[in-house]
Amino acid sequence: MLRAMDDFWVFGYGSLIWRPGFDFEERVKARLAGYHRSLCVRSFVHRGTPERPGLVFGLDRGGSCVGMAFRVRGAAREAVVEYLRARELVTHVYREQTLPVRLTDGRNTRALTYVVDRGHSQYAGRVTAEHAATLVRRSHGQSGPNVDYVTSALDHIREMGLRDRWLEDVVARL
Repeated sequence: MLRAMDDFWVFGYGSLIWRPGFDFEERVKARLAGYHRSLCVRSFVHRGTPERPGLVFGLDRGGSCVGMAFRVRGAAREAVVEYLRARELVTHVYREQTLPVRLTDGRNTRALTYVVDRGHSQYAGRVTAEHAATLVRRSHGQSGPNVDYVTSALDHIREMGLRDRWLEDVVARL
């Protein structure tokens, strides 16, 4: 049973990888089974508008995803969860879940993460690289140009030693 003062983990698969926005004690590459990173969410706020939606990452069902797990002090739980909810649940396109992850050092733990709600109107599903590039190229939201988000994501995914050929194709089309 998780107690309020116990340290806890947060799993990041998109911009949380390079910009968590909260203090943490430890940062470890981790794998989440059963979900994959996908540019499948129409962004109406951070990287687009309702009139010109951008695309941002969601955890979609199937496969697995390598991302970053952040260990957070239990004493910071309330503030960090409040921050993450304000950041990730703006339009409720994500569902907050605590899921099992395997850290690259072999430890298994559970981590707070945000999974796309496939029934939400912002769920874009699978899009072609060409269509994704068109949406990304023309979109800008409160957090800046969608192009910056997507190219930064690819840079950080590569820094983790990972390849994402589909995302590479999208960026090449920008």
